Amino acid sequence: MLLGTWNLENLYRPGGPFGPKDKAAYEAKLAALAAVVTALDPQVLGVQEVGEPDALTDLLETVGGTWHAALSAHPDGRGIRVGVISRTPLEVLADTRAFPGELHPVQLDDAGATADGSGRGLLAVETVTEAGPLRVAVAHLKSKLLSYPGDRFFPHDEGERARYGAYALYRRAAEATALRALADDLLAGDGRERDVAVLGDLNDEVQAATTQILLGPPGSEIGTAGYDRPDKGDAARLWDVAPLIPAERRYSRVNSGRRELIDHILTSHRLVHRLTEAGTGTPGEQELRLPSVDADPAPRRNEPASDHAPVWVRIG
Repeated sequence: MLLGTWNLENLYRPGGPFGPKDKAAYEAKLAALAAVVTALDPQVLGVQEVGEPDALTDLLETVGGTWHAALSAHPDGRGIRVGVISRTPLEVLADTRAFPGELHPVQLDDAGATADGSGRGLLAVETVTEAGPLRVAVAHLKSKLLSYPGDRFFPHDEGERARYGAYALYRRAAEATALRALADDLLAGDGRERDVAVLGDLNDEVQAATTQILLGPPGSEIGTAGYDRPDKGDAARLWDVAPLIPAERRYSRVNSGRRELIDHILTSHRLVHRLTEAGTGTPGEQELRLPSVDADPAPRRNEPASDHAPVWVRIG
């Protein structure tokens, strides 16, 4: 069984302010995305940047076959949201943007605006696979690509850049905390007994503090001496599968020429020890080719392919 996550990059129908400019560009995008989904052949795939539910329907019709889909009802200001597509029926367990009650609102800008919840909804679903129930949470945390007042993508000075970088980090950390709380609900007290996966565009790399928030008790990461030594922390831990991805393919986006792994799969104890393979792109793909993005996303509006590679694991 293949389980994955993929940022589809602005999946909108044509004609709006964010999607492809015309039908031809839209059809090219659907064809490019569908080819990747077909090559992946996932049982369950978390998706991000679904701008319109109808566009996801169009994509699944282009792929063909029987699919089940669930989308968050909490898009951001551009209308993008997270979702899940699956070969088996889905039950929505949670769809929330709320921060934990103890977490105060975080500052967003120089004017003092605050956020008391995630910018995009955190979606949790359950499906039944051949191995039994699988619970999945899907998220898209605050971007590292910064925006400034007046719809600017470039700051007036380095002081403004630093402040807005901090505001983005505050929000991403709060969102990671909310996602961890949702994962706790899915683990239901013991991940040694439940198949749980957290999927998504976390907008930061493996060792980033925001990503580390999601892991739970320290120790036992893949590749460390503690990995094969059971302890009481295994009930609450999540394992990032990144070390299982071949080193030369351990990236899911190229930012200003630099490869980075910002899309992640984290799994419970019961699931992690059944993983047989992990990768980016599509299985068997000879070379992972991604465009390099920069601070301004606007030029990519009409591009057919996503600027992210899927991240996936195979479960035995």
